[in-house]
Amino acid sequence: MPTPRMRTTTLPGIGVQYDLITREDHHVSVVAHRDGTRTLGVYRTDDPDACAEALYLCENEVTALIDALMPAHHSPTLLHSTDLGIVAERAELSAHSRWSGRLLSETRLRLLTGATVVAALRRTGAVPSPAPDFRLAGGDVLIVIGTRESVAAAADLLAQE
Repeated sequence: MPTPRMRTTTLPGIGVQYDLITREDHHVSVVAHRDGTRTLGVYRTDDPDACAEALYLCENEVTALIDALMPAHHSPTLLHSTDLGIVAERAELSAHSRWSGRLLSETRLRLLTGATVVAALRRTGAVPSPAPDFRLAGGDVLIVIGTRESVAAAADLLAQE
């Protein structure tokens, strides 16, 4: 039995798209928007680029669906507390990022967005609490924390090329 295939695509300014090709060659897509909503797309089997149906789900509907599919779920890409209004997200710097090779302080991320980088993930390992003199590199995955709006603004800033 073939293994399902998953592809993840960062959508700057929007969120992340997850594309799943099932073992029966069905294409299902989920766009995880930064505001907590999701778009679930099911594609036609005779034309893999044609979306046959799209469902737009609010945050509460997403939570209910996740709980139905996978009780006691854990999402490694998004951690949030609705009680506190705090969101932590991953923001990947592309190889063509204008910030690649520059210091974290040069982004003025906290000043401009109100969000904070709490860690940087590299192939060589994790850097918790990177200092202002931390030199960014293409491929870095930054863990950014703040309000939903500030994290979205930080992701937009970090996506600049």
